[in-house]
Amino acid sequence: MTPYATLRRIVASRPAPVTAERCEMCGVTVEGRHRHVVNLHSRALMCACRACYLLFTDPAANLRYRAVPERYLSFPDLRLDPARWDELQIPVGLAFLFTNSTVDRTVAFYPGPAGATECTLPLDAWEANPAVRMLVPDVEALLIRATDCHLVPIDVCYELVGVLRRTWRGFDGGQEARTRMTEFFAMVAARSRPAS
Repeated sequence: MTPYATLRRIVASRPAPVTAERCEMCGVTVEGRHRHVVNLHSRALMCACRACYLLFTDPAANLRYRAVPERYLSFPDLRLDPARWDELQIPVGLAFLFTNSTVDRTVAFYPGPAGATECTLPLDAWEANPAVRMLVPDVEALLIRATDCHLVPIDVCYELVGVLRRTWRGFDGGQEARTRMTEFFAMVAARSRPAS
């Protein structure tokens, strides 16, 4: 057999590339909008089919993974004027905070063109905030913009990070990034119900 014939046989027997998303736990194909679980140790989000997702929904279970819920809440009374924003020590106009159970504290990230940058400032002012105490650790976050504050599933925050990474241009993001961020917050507001 010639080398060319051998290569042709190898290429012909190669399986077709996978184009659909798959559950990262069992490997079955998952639909476009699907659920996620968080690996508590690596902080990675994993795509999950419904069956695998349901395995990790018990909040009392001592597991390595946690299912990301679908809860959206808004805090219409939480208005952050510039003085309050400075008191909370968030140096940019957009951030998300969540409770990291591995380190047992609230952590914050700033979405931007480089991805999600972790805040190294102390977040003591946020620890006492009632909105933070409502979060399910590791899987829910407060998504904050100067005029908006929403409790969202953690995967929504990383979806916003992806949107900004794809659309950011120049120093301030550019018009497309600002438009997409406005649309994104409108989608979050439409899904949210006011927090009691």
